[in-house]
Amino acid sequence: MSPAVINEAPPSEKKLSLYEASTQCRNWRYSTERLAQIRATLNEAAVTIIRTKIETDEPGSSRNVSFLTPNEEVLLVKLYISKIGQLCGYFRFPEEVEATAITYMKRFYLQNTVMDWHPKNVMLTALFLATKTTNNPISLEQYTTHIPKTTPNDVLDLEFLIAQSLGFEFAVWHAHRALWGIWLDIQNLPDGAALASAEYDAALARVRASRLTDAELIYTPSQIALAAFSLVAPDSAARWITLKNLSESATLLAVLDEIKSMIAHQGLPPDVESVREVDRRLKLCKNPEKVVGSKAYLARKKEEERIAEEKRTKKAELQKAAVNDEQDPFGTNLAPKKGLVDYDDDDDDD
Repeated sequence: MSPAVINEAPPSEKKLSLYEASTQCRNWRYSTERLAQIRATLNEAAVTIIRTKIETDEPGSSRNVSFLTPNEEVLLVKLYISKIGQLCGYFRFPEEVEATAITYMKRFYLQNTVMDWHPKNVMLTALFLATKTTNNPISLEQYTTHIPKTTPNDVLDLEFLIAQSLGFEFAVWHAHRALWGIWLDIQNLPDGAALASAEYDAALARVRASRLTDAELIYTPSQIALAAFSLVAPDSAARWITLKNLSESATLLAVLDEIKSMIAHQGLPPDVESVREVDRRLKLCKNPEKVVGSKAYLARKKEEERIAEEKRTKKAELQKAAVNDEQDPFGTNLAPKKGLVDYDDDDDDD
């Protein structure tokens, strides 16, 4: 048998695409129901913890606190997601930075709640982190100098927490890249070159609108891109689907309709006044451990200092023991260890 035949994969094995093999596909894709469940669970756990801490400081005071709902948390995050584009425009960051920072924010709040970490601070750090992971770096000083009421520590304090919440999975597959590939294919269709670049720009605007929704957490980048193009040039999108001879096209069309509906109904920035009310209530139900100067904050800092002091003491003791060992070139004597077989144990019953 030839080597080519030996190395041939079994016919039953389906080769995964690059996207299907990515961490994004494996770890950051959900159903609509699963997203709602994750957010509800995080919200419920946060409310329970914060209520307990408030009661510890002032018994009975939590009865007057109106905690945020999962939907209100999403609304607040959505407002600050919409501000990422404004900052990217000011700094002239490329599309990749903006899309990546938005994805980081969405993923962060699938591990955390706004009652622990305010979206404004997370947004600034997520954007700065995205400039580095997409190879568009900017100095921290230049970045913070141009953002009012922001210091370098405001950004750095959350950087590791955000990276940790992302599972250190920084690579993101974006719909705007898939849209460019579809656009190039369309150009090769009969009369495809006649499509104006304005149609591509209009489709890109729909992709940007999709970033204000949960689309990228539910659907693939190519599905979102095709839905965006279908909103602008439905006939060309249909011809592209036919050209690609996509299997189960009826199922694909149903998915595209879902995405188009999501973009149309949820792809707009939230009303500022409604979010302002949510933000006002957040100040009253924020985790007291995160409020500088509160009893819970001071208690947490004291506990952190105690743990840090214990670590320093233990480290000093280990270093002292190492110095003592160095005084004897042969080191300390090792206590004899019993082996897996005890040869002194004569278990001969004869």
